[in-house]
Amino acid sequence: MKLEDFYPDHQEFSSEMGSSLDDVKSYDVYAQGDDKVGSVHDILVDDQTGEFRYFVVDSGFWIFGKKVLLPVGMASIDSTSQRIYATNLTREQVEALPKFNDLEKTDYDYEEEVRGVYRPSMGTTTAATTMGTASTAGMMTSDMTAMDTIDTPVTADTTYDRNSYTYDRDAAMYGMNDRDHQTLKLYQERLIANKHRQKTGEVAIGKTVETETAHVAVPIERERVVIERTAAGQVVAGDTSDAFHDDAVRMEVYEETPDIRKETVLREEVTVRKEIDRDTVVADETLRREELNIDKDGNPI
Repeated sequence: MKLEDFYPDHQEFSSEMGSSLDDVKSYDVYAQGDDKVGSVHDILVDDQTGEFRYFVVDSGFWIFGKKVLLPVGMASIDSTSQRIYATNLTREQVEALPKFNDLEKTDYDYEEEVRGVYRPSMGTTTAATTMGTASTAGMMTSDMTAMDTIDTPVTADTTYDRNSYTYDRDAAMYGMNDRDHQTLKLYQERLIANKHRQKTGEVAIGKTVETETAHVAVPIERERVVIERTAAGQVVAGDTSDAFHDDAVRMEVYEETPDIRKETVLREEVTVRKEIDRDTVVADETLRREELNIDKDGNPI
């Protein structure tokens, strides 16, 4: 990650490299033969640990404005002259390094390509460092009058892949020592707020069958025949030859019978859903932060 993204308030703290980080971004970078390579364009840090990993160097007119990555362990910072010395860096290496344009594309494969350019020149690592005096604030002061050379053997190790690689395997590239990068670390605590989803209960919705006895009254009708006989003694006049013969009167009789049966009807419909109730939980914590105290005696510069 870029420095300002990982440490948004980095201006408030002293740099691990002994100088204001915003000042370092404007330092010029020099390679072998005191050739000016370009200037520091940005600083990249490990997104897991926050440790410094690379200077983004803008080569300017040296290599036609090409931006490349310089591992911090290969640099020596001189805050007096506002320079960064990359004594193992050559023009040929800068030309061979992949361009740095997009941070999103800076993955393991890209870093391996960068490391592959530097590793051949690091059979022994020769670091030119200044034996100056550092102030109590951790600021490097040097007149570049005394130079020490350190030879650190580097053993090639190819027994790793993208899952097992750690920056410790290339300590000469990424290590920051007290001579080249004088260190005064100031720490602060920051509040991390996360959410965890956990099960707090369960609702089971089902159906059961209940029985009851229902009573119903159905009125019914039955027909019955009523025969009424009335005595009469009237004399029938006229011809009575047709009066005597077989005859019958037919009357149909009906009655109602109850038709009682059951049928199923939809009584009601139940819809089950979940609703989310939102709330904001506010927490207050006491955070600690280290500030730099400088004790001076007399009138030191």
